[in-house]
Amino acid sequence: LIDKSDKYDSRDVERLQQDDKWVEDYLLWRHDVVDDTLKMIDESFQWRKEYTVNDLSESVLPKWLFENGALFLHGYDKEGYKLFWFKVKHHVRDPKQQLEKKKLVAFWLEHYAKRDHGKPLTVVFDMAETGISHIDLDFVRFIVSCFTDYYPNFLTKIVIFEMPWIMNAAFKIVKGWLGPDAISMLKFTNKNDVQEYISGEYLPPHMGGTDSFKYSYPPLVDDDFQTPLCENGPITSEDEHESKEEIDADTKETGELNEEQNLNQKKMNSVEQISKSEETDKTEFKPKNAKKALTTFKGPLLHISPAEELYFGSKETGEKKCLIVLTNVTKNVVAFKVRTTAPEKYRVKPSNSSCEPGTSLDIIVSLHGGFAASLQDRFLIMAAEMDQSSGAGIPELTQFWKEVPRTKVMEHRLRCHVIESSKPSSLTLKENAFNIPAKTNEDLHIQLTHLLQINRRLQEQIDRCLWFQQLSVVLSVLSVTVVAFCFYLTYTQRS
Repeated sequence: LIDKSDKYDSRDVERLQQDDKWVEDYLLWRHDVVDDTLKMIDESFQWRKEYTVNDLSESVLPKWLFENGALFLHGYDKEGYKLFWFKVKHHVRDPKQQLEKKKLVAFWLEHYAKRDHGKPLTVVFDMAETGISHIDLDFVRFIVSCFTDYYPNFLTKIVIFEMPWIMNAAFKIVKGWLGPDAISMLKFTNKNDVQEYISGEYLPPHMGGTDSFKYSYPPLVDDDFQTPLCENGPITSEDEHESKEEIDADTKETGELNEEQNLNQKKMNSVEQISKSEETDKTEFKPKNAKKALTTFKGPLLHISPAEELYFGSKETGEKKCLIVLTNVTKNVVAFKVRTTAPEKYRVKPSNSSCEPGTSLDIIVSLHGGFAASLQDRFLIMAAEMDQSSGAGIPELTQFWKEVPRTKVMEHRLRCHVIESSKPSSLTLKENAFNIPAKTNEDLHIQLTHLLQINRRLQEQIDRCLWFQQLSVVLSVLSVTVVAFCFYLTYTQRS
């Protein structure tokens, strides 16, 4: 790739050299066949440069494209994957506008890939109320090829809603483009069965759902993040008060935060908090419900742990609290806000505050009442630097957020992950005693899946070796037989 850098955007080449996850996605999408993987990288990189993918933004695309509402991201399927909607009735075939519409597809995919770290998408072709004028196979083929050829490991399924009979022949052609792997991802649905894949809360009424969302622009469509419950008031619940003590003590006990975060956290704690933590440490150690931060997102203003997911338990496991750790890596005070797509479910303490330079701050996220976490729930952390002269009280923060330009706000999103079952407490105790982070069932499932993949590949290699060995034996026997027969003929002729 480096030798042919004139064919590619240098930013893509640099990212490929540094981002192992991106390389792994290409390999997985091409079933670890190196030649196919290199071919896909070559084709996708050339496409990315041709469509100037790295430079696509709202300012370089016509405003009417966004206002049209044919393409947008909104909601989640039942597995927690973001939905990429193509409202076919809003699309009219026009060769003069085709390139710009294709760039809009690339814009949305790149926008999401950068924003949500490349978590796969579910594509929804909403074909209700469509006719001949809306049928555009070239555009459909482009959308499909974006996932099959240009964005590796980025597609979970294609949900096709109420495809008109006139499109039956056309979709036979589309299937030919997809290949066997992608064909298995096609889900043809109607009003009766679409909720097998997408719950009603993210389906519009014409699809049998209850989602009142109406597309409009500006601004760009995003999740409906709202202020959570118990924003900054005093914690009156004993359970929540105790959970804070448990989290502080448990964090020290397990050593899951790095040394720098621990030092900074000590600066933030008052004498009263330290004494409470020490008292908690003296009590009998028990596995806590709060899940700790094991990974870190390193943003320009804040480092955020965990990086991507908050782990909650189901109603059966009863794990209802999580910890988010913010570390200010700037030389100024950083104001932050926490918002969620399910404000009625969660309490966040604090959800609107500030973090001093070089220090860390804990945010406790707890489920409220009898609610259970859902894969569709999301949290948004917004952060911006404040002037040194600005105060950090609630009135000052309120005014600050009204005036701060959007371009200076750092945003980071966290997904919710639901753990269906937990480990026996004895195993958790044993692991924590040796400062080894307790692995969740999800971690074990990932490791097991990885081992099974490795085992399958090894088995294939063994089978291939055995096949070559058997072939070699057969060829050797044939060779010996032929040589022996030649000697026999030579001998009989001389006689």
